[in-house]
Amino acid sequence: MTAPTILVYHPEEAEAYARLIRLPRRRLRVVACSTPAEADSVIAEAEILYGWAVPASLLARAGRLRWIQCMGAGVERFLVPALPADVIVTRAAGIFGPWMAEYTLGWCLWVTQRMEAFRQHQREGRWVEEAPRRLHGATLCIVGLGDIGRAIARSARAFGMTVIGVTRSGRRVRETSLVYGTGARRRALARADFVVVTVPLTDETRGLVGAAELAAMKPSAWLINIARGSVVDEGPLVKALSEHRIAGAILDVFEREPLPPAHPLWSLHNAVITPHISGPSTPDEIAAIFNDNLRRYLSRRPLRHVVSRERGY
Repeated sequence: MTAPTILVYHPEEAEAYARLIRLPRRRLRVVACSTPAEADSVIAEAEILYGWAVPASLLARAGRLRWIQCMGAGVERFLVPALPADVIVTRAAGIFGPWMAEYTLGWCLWVTQRMEAFRQHQREGRWVEEAPRRLHGATLCIVGLGDIGRAIARSARAFGMTVIGVTRSGRRVRETSLVYGTGARRRALARADFVVVTVPLTDETRGLVGAAELAAMKPSAWLINIARGSVVDEGPLVKALSEHRIAGAILDVFEREPLPPAHPLWSLHNAVITPHISGPSTPDEIAAIFNDNLRRYLSRRPLRHVVSRERGY
C-alpha cells in the first residue's frame, strides 16, 4: 500500500518547513516543492497539503486531498470553487498576535514620538525642540477582534491607550472598553486617534473601509492596515491622504503585491509602506501547529483552527 503523501509547498522555504515535520510511526511520504512545476507531479497523490501561496490551479487536480494546513492566518487563497467541499482547511492561529502587536504599537510610537522629524533634523544638523505626544490616553480602534486584534488590544492597554473595537456582532470583548457592530463602524472610527484593521478578507469585509469610513476619521488620525489590502479601498485612501483628510497611513498589505512601482502610494509623504511583514510566518512557529494537527488527523481526532467555509475564516 502506498504511503499517504504530505505535500509541503512554499515558494522559498519548502525544505525548511518539511524538515520540521515530526512524523509518527505510521509511514508517511513528505515531498517539498517550491514551484508549481515541482508540485504538478505530486498534487494528485497528496492527502495532506501544508502550504503557502499555493496556486489555485493545483487545487483543481488534488483528487485525494483531505486536509490543508495553511502556513498563515489568511486562508482566502484556498477557499476557491475548485476545492472539494469535503477538504478540511485549517489556519495558523495564536502566533501572529504578538508580532502584529509589536508592529502596531511600534508605528504608533513612531507617530507620537515624531521619530521621522527628529531623524530629519539630525541629518540636517539642526537642534529643533519639538515636543512629542503621549501615546497614553490616545484611542485605538481595532477593526476585527479575533486572536490578533485581542493581542494588539492587550498591548495597547499596557501603554495606557483607550481601546475600542468593531466586530460583526458588536458583543463586548474583555480586552476593550467598548465594541461597535460593523454597521456602526463609522461612529467607532470617528473616536479614534489610531485605527488598526485586522479582519480576514471575505465577501463581507472587502472594501469595509472606504470613502465614507475615511471621511468619518479625525484629520489627525492614522490608519494602520495589517489585514488584507482589499479590506481598505485604495482609491479613496489615496485621495484622503493626498488631501490630508487623515494624518497618514501605515500600510503593510495592498490590493496587489508587490505594490507596483508606479502606484501613487509610493510618493505620498504621509503613507508608510512595508512589504507584508507585520505578521511573518516562521517555520519553527508554524511547525508546532502543523505537528499537533498531524497527530490529531492520524488519530481521527478533531483538528484545531478549522476554517468555516461559510464565514471565510
